[in-house]
Amino acid sequence: MFMDKIKIGLAAYGMSGQIFHAPFISTNSHFELVAITERSKNLSWEKYPDVHVTRSFDELIDMNELDMVVVNTPDITHYDYAHRALEAGKHVIVEKPFTMTVAEGEKLVALAAEKGLILSVFQNRRWDGDFLTVKEILAKGLLGRLVEFESTFPRYRNAIRPNTWKETGESGGGLTYNLGSHIIDQAVQLFGMPDAVFADVATLRNGGMVDDYFIIHLLKPSKAPNIRITLKASYLMCEEEPRFVLHGTEGSYVKYGLDRQEADLTKGLLPDHSHWGEEDEDDWGVLHTNKEEHIIREKYPTLPGNYAVFYENIYQHIYQGEILQSDAREVVGVIRVIEAAKESSQTQSVVSL
Repeated sequence: MFMDKIKIGLAAYGMSGQIFHAPFISTNSHFELVAITERSKNLSWEKYPDVHVTRSFDELIDMNELDMVVVNTPDITHYDYAHRALEAGKHVIVEKPFTMTVAEGEKLVALAAEKGLILSVFQNRRWDGDFLTVKEILAKGLLGRLVEFESTFPRYRNAIRPNTWKETGESGGGLTYNLGSHIIDQAVQLFGMPDAVFADVATLRNGGMVDDYFIIHLLKPSKAPNIRITLKASYLMCEEEPRFVLHGTEGSYVKYGLDRQEADLTKGLLPDHSHWGEEDEDDWGVLHTNKEEHIIREKYPTLPGNYAVFYENIYQHIYQGEILQSDAREVVGVIRVIEAAKESSQTQSVVSL
């Protein structure tokens, strides 16, 4: 049966639009990239010469031909822009973090339901190769009963980038909302929402104006209340820590390095490139098991990452009725954890959810 293409517009063409959205929209035959908002430049025409460039968000959402809008603007604008796009009758994808508060997220979810529109959040790291591999290892029970899960996002940026909203905090920013929204979401996907949170959120760099370090403990997650979960990120990790550390009653899995998709996209590779998302064998994690004194320590193949699944799922949800895999209704829980982590750090106490 013939299916119409979903006509989509990007609210911005910065790093997010250039790297994480336009390549996946333009290489998916089910979508048509119709419009991109650039206030004064025409950078998008270099790669997408047929795209209509709008000069404001209002102009974008006033385009009757658009079915969907991607809100990939600074964090603090997510609520307002998504609200306006929904009111204009557009399906909406919001870049992470979904919103700055739980109250904002819940209002958007209610509005989307009232309008009968899709509201999704771009939690693309659900399709990181290392995370997909962790899911496979747990599904196969290779570690026995899991007792400890550590997820760390190591970065090193010891200088403050001047005049950027992510560093000044004027339009959002901060590491907890930026990277925390990814690794919290991954942990919640695996183990469910926690019963409580204990966290330390701090600014460690000289001259820093936003949080650039956090360590968050998720206590008693709904699917596995006895697992100890530690989530960590910092801009001062010159020597990287493992991306994942899992310990179970019958073994461990340790994985260094980051999913390669962002680096490949930054180099200009497109997701229809052959062997997309495949990791070099040298970068595979180590699986070390001890079952009935039978010891195995070997490289465990990393599954290919594939952010393209996010957009394909949007199409399949609309036309085939598949479950929306990154539904904003559940992603509100990630913002709830972030709010609790900040409160926990400020009060130096365990915060119940």
